[in-house]
Amino acid sequence: MSEASKLETFHPEVSEGCCSKTSMQSIVKELKLQMRIGLPLVAMNLLWFGKITSTSVFLGRQGKHNLAGGSLGFSFANATGFAVLYGISAAMEPICGQAFGAKNFKLLHKTLLMSVLLLLLISIPISLLWLNVDKILISFGQKQDISSIAKRYLIYLLPDLPVLSLLCPLKAYLSSQGVTLPIMYTTAAATSLHIPINIFLSRAKGIQGVAMAVWITDLIVVILLTGYVIVAEGFKDNKWKQGGLLDQRGQDWLNLIKLSGPCCLTVCLEWWCYEILVILGGRLPNPEESVSTLVIILNFDYLLYAVMLSLGTCVATRVSNELGANNPKGAYRAAYTTLVVGVVSGCVGALVMIACRGVWGSLYASHDLMIINGVKKLMLIMAVFEVINFPLLVCGEIVRATAKPLLGMYANLGGFYLLALPLGVSLALKAKLGLVGFLIGFLVGASVCFLILLMFIARIDWEKEAGKAQILTCDTEGEHTPQDSKQDGITI
Repeated sequence: MSEASKLETFHPEVSEGCCSKTSMQSIVKELKLQMRIGLPLVAMNLLWFGKITSTSVFLGRQGKHNLAGGSLGFSFANATGFAVLYGISAAMEPICGQAFGAKNFKLLHKTLLMSVLLLLLISIPISLLWLNVDKILISFGQKQDISSIAKRYLIYLLPDLPVLSLLCPLKAYLSSQGVTLPIMYTTAAATSLHIPINIFLSRAKGIQGVAMAVWITDLIVVILLTGYVIVAEGFKDNKWKQGGLLDQRGQDWLNLIKLSGPCCLTVCLEWWCYEILVILGGRLPNPEESVSTLVIILNFDYLLYAVMLSLGTCVATRVSNELGANNPKGAYRAAYTTLVVGVVSGCVGALVMIACRGVWGSLYASHDLMIINGVKKLMLIMAVFEVINFPLLVCGEIVRATAKPLLGMYANLGGFYLLALPLGVSLALKAKLGLVGFLIGFLVGASVCFLILLMFIARIDWEKEAGKAQILTCDTEGEHTPQDSKQDGITI
């Protein structure tokens, strides 16, 4: 009998202590890995939301009508275009993440190329929709002049569709490998140019120039990220030198499309829900005050969403990498570590929201006491919502990393559309609770959605999911064996 075996036999408490110590070291290592991936993403997302905010400021400088038309056009683009492209590209995360974990670099690269082609194809019907936006808006009761401005804005925003068809897959491709610093640096470089570009183009072209500045900034990021990928991959042995990147099998396309639909619907359902909430706010007794108060609160939520989104990307990357590496214990640890971090982050976000509620409203409406007091009151409810929202997003990304986005879609559909919106409308309009009723409805819906996903995650058979990942990432040409990549996971 070895000395270690003797020690475990006669002193089991020593063995338990060693296991506990090893487990704690693994959790600490996991947290360090996630911080390395997540912190650049937080900075990137904050910069991206800053770009959106500055665009709104430059629209405001074009006058009240241009602000209304441009904002309406941007909301239409967000709901019908950006949400769709982002949602479809999200299908790359489980495939690329698991392929990277399994060291199947050919599948990783093929998925990038297929995603770009798929998004470019989807951009065609979206473009036709944008070109007819004035007719659509008028049919929904919008005024002719504002609808015409929205169309003019979207016509000059059209180039952003092919640009995002490249940008979204590039970001997903890099983040699925845990490479996030280049995304942060390129976003920072492009965002720093966004304001000067806006100043020049808005003076030269008016509202059309503001729209052009959006896609020009995105194009700069695409050029920089493409350059990084070309240079970085050139120094690696595995990479684009492998042949057959254009000989995708039907199964490759089938896997991508099967994931794209649910991922797209999950993202769209979430984004559309907030748009619907703002529209419903306009049906309250004091529509201008209600909508203004709601938008101000949601703007703070968008700042916190930058952190949520980063946590979600972290857990999707780590879980999919570990499943692809045939390391189910590593995937389990990554999922539950991030879930705990999500709960803690939600509590911190709630405290920050409570602390800022006294000054946040005055930044937007310094002389309107009704709006300022409304923001103070409603941010207390939103703070409770954030406690649920952080771990909810993490749960959704865990589900997506296991290549089961349908579950996330069903949870969003049931929690928000079958419960939150009907309950919110009843409380706000029938019970006459106003915006408080809407937010209570959303809080209940998010809680139910969170519980549904949490129950599913608790029932995951991680060994089985790792086996499925090996099938998804299997290489029929025998370039590698999944078992060989198991050693690359974090050992327990």
